[in-house]
Amino acid sequence: MSGGVGESVRRPDGPAKVRGEFCYAGDLTAEGMLIGATLRSPHPHARITRIDTRAARALPGVLAVLTADDVPGDLHFGLTLRDEPVLADGVVRYAGEPVAVVAAVDAATARRATQAIEVGYEPLPAVTDPELARDGTPLHPDGNVYRHVSYGCGDPDARGVVTVENTYRIGMQDPAFLAPEAGLAQPTADGGVQLEVATQWLHSDQKQIGWATGLPPEKVHVQLGGVGGAFGGREDVTLQVHACLLALATGRPVKMEYTREESFLAHRQRHPGTIWLRHSADADGKLISVEGRVLLDGGAYASTSPVVITNTVTLLQGPYRVDNGRFEGWSVRTNNPSCGAMRGFGVPQAAFAHEAQLDALAAALGLEPLEIRLRNALQRGDVATYGQRFDAPTPVREVIEGLQAIPLPEGIPRKAPGGVGRSAEGGEIRRGIGYAVTIKNLAFSEGHVDESTAEVSLCDGHATVHTACAEVGQGFVTVAEQVARTVLGASTVEVTQPDTLIASAGSTSASRQTMASGTAVHRACLAVRDRLLDRVARAHGLDAAELTVADGVVCAAGKPLTTVAEAAPGQIFRATEHFQHPDTYALGSPEARMYVGYGFSAQRAVVDVDVELGLVSVVQVASCQDVGAVINPTQLLGQIEGGIVQGMGLALMEAVVVRDGLITNPDFQDYLIPTIVDAPEVVSTYVTDPQPGMPHGWKGVGEPPLCTAVPVVAAAVRAATGLPLPSVPIKPEHIALGLGTAPTVSWTTPRPADPARAAQVVVDEEPRDALGTMAEEGAAPARH
Repeated sequence: MSGGVGESVRRPDGPAKVRGEFCYAGDLTAEGMLIGATLRSPHPHARITRIDTRAARALPGVLAVLTADDVPGDLHFGLTLRDEPVLADGVVRYAGEPVAVVAAVDAATARRATQAIEVGYEPLPAVTDPELARDGTPLHPDGNVYRHVSYGCGDPDARGVVTVENTYRIGMQDPAFLAPEAGLAQPTADGGVQLEVATQWLHSDQKQIGWATGLPPEKVHVQLGGVGGAFGGREDVTLQVHACLLALATGRPVKMEYTREESFLAHRQRHPGTIWLRHSADADGKLISVEGRVLLDGGAYASTSPVVITNTVTLLQGPYRVDNGRFEGWSVRTNNPSCGAMRGFGVPQAAFAHEAQLDALAAALGLEPLEIRLRNALQRGDVATYGQRFDAPTPVREVIEGLQAIPLPEGIPRKAPGGVGRSAEGGEIRRGIGYAVTIKNLAFSEGHVDESTAEVSLCDGHATVHTACAEVGQGFVTVAEQVARTVLGASTVEVTQPDTLIASAGSTSASRQTMASGTAVHRACLAVRDRLLDRVARAHGLDAAELTVADGVVCAAGKPLTTVAEAAPGQIFRATEHFQHPDTYALGSPEARMYVGYGFSAQRAVVDVDVELGLVSVVQVASCQDVGAVINPTQLLGQIEGGIVQGMGLALMEAVVVRDGLITNPDFQDYLIPTIVDAPEVVSTYVTDPQPGMPHGWKGVGEPPLCTAVPVVAAAVRAATGLPLPSVPIKPEHIALGLGTAPTVSWTTPRPADPARAAQVVVDEEPRDALGTMAEEGAAPARH
């Protein structure tokens, strides 16, 4: 069937976006609509001594001014922990925290109203160093440690002939989606509220709106508005609750839309962090032991910090077999901006560190970068440091070999880095080549239910697909169409706007929606097809088991019988099906299954570096990725290219600059993101080992490209400069001034692993005293 699975089908929303006709959430409007605005704290930490809203309420055109006292339901919300107030209640914990919201007849009046609100602040010391926060005075009744993870396996004290260790630092990256947050809330006749909003998780929004408004789920209807990018930054609630509270308070539609600066203040960024690693290997490069310690700055409120830290710590081993290890990590509360989900979810931080370590080991032993990775590559049947067995295809060696088969670029002259207007003419240009291989967990983990529901109907060859899967640009609308054409032989397919009238599809994150919602759609299509074939079989006196659908035609014993469009005129066939991944369990559980599955990626980067100015041009990135199956070649390549450019941004230029708790670059003039001028040539190949239990063997592909791009670009710059460069983003001064600490390399008499400790995995998640610093010798974790 034309337009089915495996073809480069065009996005159904593509033409409207190209023509500028697509309706984003910021374009929404309604009759009698008011405009909402937010008053935010200018302090990263302060006690609120008074709030006087009388002048704001008296302004002509102002219909509502709300503070914490006006929240009718539960004041607190949150994605994992309910620790964040809808509006500040006595204390503000980060600069930009919402203190009051207003609704007025237009944007100018709404802004004047926020300016008219008088707030008395008593500034408190801002704790912005995560290490000080971890051990310091609590900033919140829930304490400062979101989660502490500690576990070991085998004999962590085993040593090979060579040991390398270093401390790595990763900056704060913004999702930098192009369309700022926006939504339109409207009161409904039954006393409820309807919200159309750009989001990643409709049912999570619905639940948290219900908490704050006191409304039951059936009175909170959330529908997806047009989304202009997400990358994790729309998973948390920002304006959703505020807009609904204002609509309910005024009895009129209320639209809220953030400015770019407000967007930086309101949504979550990638966790900055510090990672200490020590790798020991034998003379052949085989890993003998790995030890790691992680400290992530979660900012003022939890968001997904308790989950991100586990990803970072458990995947510090990389895509390599590690029999002996000791790992520990903390995500902590500070008075910095809150951090949460962003594409890669803790793995880019881990990958940057573990790949730098592998390169340092290879250099010490005189091995090629890919050779040491091949010698340590995970295989199916191996056991992770946290106890989970790799019981599905684990094609680490295959992606490395696929990468090796891609020729290096030839005949490309060295390029003066710097881009338009900043050309480094006349400088010394050096070319570097770097390699990186990564592992990324797919879907939800540690017992979080990963499920989706789809409803599919078919009438006269036209199929309709309804899910709550948020289309944020990843291309699920295209995948759903392709599945319906392939399974049903539908001539036309409509994917309806996602909403909460159907059961949850979970978040559009974790590279999970093709696996979860795609499988739910596939199951619903199979059920509809079976009902259609039963109808045709009865009409023709045949056994339904003899009938098939191929290319829009119903066949009996392989011979055409009728078309799908003409098989049952006017009759509607409908089915609703649910999919849920197999259960996962918390770290340390006896079931030893934290993750649904994994994706693997290998990349090679070629860069040109002006060593005098410290400027970098990425010439080419070659990629070989484990994708399960290719569903849409064009969309797959788009995910690879986009992930590589976004990872390149973190490696070279993207950094939210926070000084004393204040973001100093909350705009796209000072927060730099790669443009088309910076984007390298991308050469992409794939390994297609089918994922067990998935239709067509598909798996998520969106995050691994970014996770690998961060370390591979850094590796290439190191190769060009000979510098250690243990921090990202790599700034011009790091190169031009040679900043950064090199790994410590030590040679020792081998100490074999103690057989009595082999294959042990021991976990301790209780915070302990004397936590130590990131760079000092680590004591063994408490065992129980």
